[in-house]
Amino acid sequence: MSETTKPTPTSDNRLLIIDGHSMAFRAFYALPAENFATSTGQHTNAVHGFVSMLLTMIRQQKPTHVAVAFDLDTPTFRMQEYSEYKGGRNKTPEEFYGQIELIQQVMQAMNIPSISLDPFEADDILATLSTRGEEAGFRVLVVSGDRDAFQLITDKTLVLYPKKGISDIPPMDADAVEAKYFVRPERYSDLAALVGESADNLPGVPGVGPKTAAKWINQYGDLAGILEHAEEIKGKVGESLRAHVDNVTRNRRLNQLRHDLDLPVTLDEMELVAPNREEIENLFDALEFNTLRKRLFDLFAAQEEETAPEVAEFARVITDDEQSLAAFLAAGDGAPIAIQPGVANGEAVGLGLFRGNEAAWVELSALDQATEAVLADFLADADAPKIFHDAKAAMHLLADRGLEVAGIADDTLISAYLIQPDRRSHELVDLVQYHMKYQVPVYQAKKGELDLGLAGELAEPTLAQAQAIFDLSAFLDAKLVEKHADKLARDMELPLIPVLFAMERAGVAVNRERLDELRAHFTAQVDQSTNEAFAAIGHEVNLSSPKQLQVVLFEELDLPRTKKIKTGYTTDAESLSDLLVKTGHPFLIALMAYRDAIKLRQTVDGLLKAVHPDGRIHTTYAQTVAATGRLSSLNPNLQNIPVRSEEGRRIRDVFVVGKGYETLLTVDYSQIEMRIMAHLSGDEGLIEAYRNGEDLHRYVGSRVFNVEPAEVTSEMRSKVKAMSYGLAYGLSSFGLSKQLKIGVDEARKLMKDYFDRFGAVRTYLRSVVEQARKDGYTETIFGRRRYLPELNSSDRRLRDIAERAALNAPIQGSAADLVKVAMLKIADGLAAGGYASRMLLQVHDELVLEIAPGELDAVRELVTLEMGRAADLLVPLDVQPGVGATWHEAAH
Repeated sequence: MSETTKPTPTSDNRLLIIDGHSMAFRAFYALPAENFATSTGQHTNAVHGFVSMLLTMIRQQKPTHVAVAFDLDTPTFRMQEYSEYKGGRNKTPEEFYGQIELIQQVMQAMNIPSISLDPFEADDILATLSTRGEEAGFRVLVVSGDRDAFQLITDKTLVLYPKKGISDIPPMDADAVEAKYFVRPERYSDLAALVGESADNLPGVPGVGPKTAAKWINQYGDLAGILEHAEEIKGKVGESLRAHVDNVTRNRRLNQLRHDLDLPVTLDEMELVAPNREEIENLFDALEFNTLRKRLFDLFAAQEEETAPEVAEFARVITDDEQSLAAFLAAGDGAPIAIQPGVANGEAVGLGLFRGNEAAWVELSALDQATEAVLADFLADADAPKIFHDAKAAMHLLADRGLEVAGIADDTLISAYLIQPDRRSHELVDLVQYHMKYQVPVYQAKKGELDLGLAGELAEPTLAQAQAIFDLSAFLDAKLVEKHADKLARDMELPLIPVLFAMERAGVAVNRERLDELRAHFTAQVDQSTNEAFAAIGHEVNLSSPKQLQVVLFEELDLPRTKKIKTGYTTDAESLSDLLVKTGHPFLIALMAYRDAIKLRQTVDGLLKAVHPDGRIHTTYAQTVAATGRLSSLNPNLQNIPVRSEEGRRIRDVFVVGKGYETLLTVDYSQIEMRIMAHLSGDEGLIEAYRNGEDLHRYVGSRVFNVEPAEVTSEMRSKVKAMSYGLAYGLSSFGLSKQLKIGVDEARKLMKDYFDRFGAVRTYLRSVVEQARKDGYTETIFGRRRYLPELNSSDRRLRDIAERAALNAPIQGSAADLVKVAMLKIADGLAAGGYASRMLLQVHDELVLEIAPGELDAVRELVTLEMGRAADLLVPLDVQPGVGATWHEAAH
């Protein structure tokens, strides 16, 4: 089959054009709608996903020009010819409504044209733009989930075709289309005409699939040639073709894209420029896109800087035997070496080593025993300083190959986080682009292309990444000193890496049978509450559908209306809880029970999926997620297992002591955040209560309500407890009234009485915000800073959010730091004492340990002692241990 040779691009311009509706729907189904909604009830998952995808495209593809094409609701010329065109599609979900308009508003604020043209489709606009771009010498990138776009592929135009969600969007070139469909792109519309397209409701020739259609096209040249020789095609497929010629010719007319539209936008008007900052700020405030806002501004700030070259040239050192590797490792006289694993199929197949201006690639699968011994000695040498980006992840990869890592001198992931704790992405590529202003190459393997025998393909990009880590480390070292975060990195965060690594490797044992029983139990609860809900209204309804619930609650049952949102009256948990209190309706009782059971079953399902072959769950602890310094538990999130309800506590009961160990030991701090509040505020009343070992909330209640401590009722104690904790998080009198279900006036008086008795707390809370406004940051007891420039924003909403963070960060951050210090002391104590017992979990203020036989008393004493002296506060740290065969049993 002959190909037409096309001229190569004549400029450096790159045109990125996007099928707006296609990618919006991709984003909508990739991100759960219930997780993306504003306080007004407007769903934003499609908007968030679309903008996130667009920013990734701009960063990766570096287009000079961008435009987005959208379909219109009016009938297209294709529908006018064939009324069944695109018929039978599912109804658009309610949560999607309004999101296209929001995407277009974001595009306007980003100065990116949104193009629609009646009676044409977005595909026709893309085809016209690709033709215009090619004629102007541009390289063209078409982003579409519609296979009709494949016909646009040339040597100057590629289609970025999403495979999964909005994150996996590989480029499709002519060879990729031919490999998948056996025809070149210019013949794809012929193939589609024969095979049909179910998404467009265009029936093809019965019995004819892509292979048969491709065979005919390659034999007869194109669709016209096939139809000309239709009588020669034998068998049932030939008969079928001849019987459906009208369908085929109609399909071909409809799937052929238009390249000649008179568009209202020129290529010059598509040039990518900086967004309108004020419009973005206002729009993202309304959409509540705080992290996405920062990502957008970071991207364009980096683009505005003068583009620096890619990583500098470096000397390549051969290290394919023990002598050459040993010589490279010794040549630096103890200078740090940056290490980056080259990863394929989830395994480390090589290591990139970089020091000074020399780099070495060590192919792990090719090492002989002597050379591997040299590498192993170096990696395990605590006196040989090493620099990583995400050292803990590298330690796991190397541990899987039997290699131990010690001597972590720096982790640029940690350093970057300490400098910018609110930054969303701490990926190496993003950080180097942001700080160093150069590009780091990343090997983009196609599925199945890279296997363990092709480790050499990873060498160059991995070595470049190792150099980037080396460069970034030097840059961030100075920044850490400038931000007064060097001590925190050196004394807390870096030493914590091997401690967390050991906890992750150990995991925690679970009783799989008990988990299965719990799932069955919660499933039965789901079924029971479902049936009770149906019985309460006399018919079935989708209890997970907000739209159907609105009809039942506010039309059929005519219950009091909740807060009005764009999609009707809200059915969120808080509103329905209030409604239940007001009405006590049996349907609401059953609905809330259904939601609780569903949530608990989902938790159990997540745990079941996470059980490893060793019968243990190995969570991952992230040090760089929470801006306050708290550790985060991921995959699965063990910090999110409910503990307050009896049903939730049953889930903790599936976590058990492992084989070869005697018991579990849990140890936690009592009222740690309130003790830190007493310390930071210096309030004499709170300090006295803690020093005397009194029940703080009863003590506070006696003074607020002016009664003796023995006369403080449970209700009084609950009120002051809620208020005491709430004050540390910027709780208002309105918020307190909602939380306690009391009037705003009563809440306001409660707060006034509290501050009248504990004036130093009010003084502290006021001063911490004012000081942060002056300094630009808050600081924990251990010196962890959180920078809050929004404290001086002219936007009140942003300012309010920053003020709440300023109240929260010193207290929650100090508590998080204190727990980390305790973990380090405990780890050192266990190692020094030669104990076989080990830490397994950290859950906020609680630690869970697995105790080896005969070590319980000694380890309990060690842990209690070290936690109690983790910080020198004005009040004592109360540490409460518990012992048991399960996590729940060990709780106290």
